[in-house]
Amino acid sequence: MSFGVVEGDPDAGDDALTVAAIDGHPFGEIRFTRERWAVADLRLLSPILPSKVVCVGRNYAEHAAELGNEVPPEPLLFLKPSTSIIGANDLIKLPPQSSRIEHEAELAVVIGASGARRVDRETAATTVFGYTCANDVTARDLQRTDGQWTRAKGFDSFCPLGPWIETVLDASDVEVRCEVNDEVRQLGRTKDMIFDVPTLVSYVSHIMTLLPGDVVLTGTPAGVGPLVDGDIVTVRVQGIGTLANGVVPLERDAP
Repeated sequence: MSFGVVEGDPDAGDDALTVAAIDGHPFGEIRFTRERWAVADLRLLSPILPSKVVCVGRNYAEHAAELGNEVPPEPLLFLKPSTSIIGANDLIKLPPQSSRIEHEAELAVVIGASGARRVDRETAATTVFGYTCANDVTARDLQRTDGQWTRAKGFDSFCPLGPWIETVLDASDVEVRCEVNDEVRQLGRTKDMIFDVPTLVSYVSHIMTLLPGDVVLTGTPAGVGPLVDGDIVTVRVQGIGTLANGVVPLERDAP
């Protein structure tokens, strides 16, 4: 297992991409090794394993409306545990506790080497390392009944991230798309977020210190819907790439 730099045009497909291995982690000076691999020959893990995933709810007005909620006056925050993270092509596992699991396609922000603590909006962008695709998988029935969202959002496999981190991206107006079995379910643009990326990073950093590699999920556009056994759910964020995951039931643990 190692970090690397993806080389080539992601729009050309995995067969046109290579990964140049680097020594150590990507935060700081990049030192390449002599190893290179074709992306098609690799299993891509989650591009980062953060200490925490900070998520923003109801950050698109149409999504808030489709669930019957008001737009919040300030960013509405919740957390996902690091154990919920999986990578591209890993399986989302449906827990038996829920009968309604839904997809939520999102732009994810990855915090850089300096971290972020009490940064203002004007300098928040300097703390961002890059961006990736995310799926904030949610047990919608449990979210409604629990009164808080920890269980509904925190199951193992409920935070697919990937396929890689794009470090050069203007995230102010990019398309966020979700398809299930090639059917388009969600289609939005980040310009329609109620709170933009600098605002979110600044706001979160005044509550908790964001460490290098921490992830902020920026909310989902309208169109969330169910996932069932056998589905393939795909999240695409313009300028980044494609995050695809299969869906299977989670077998009950033996007593």
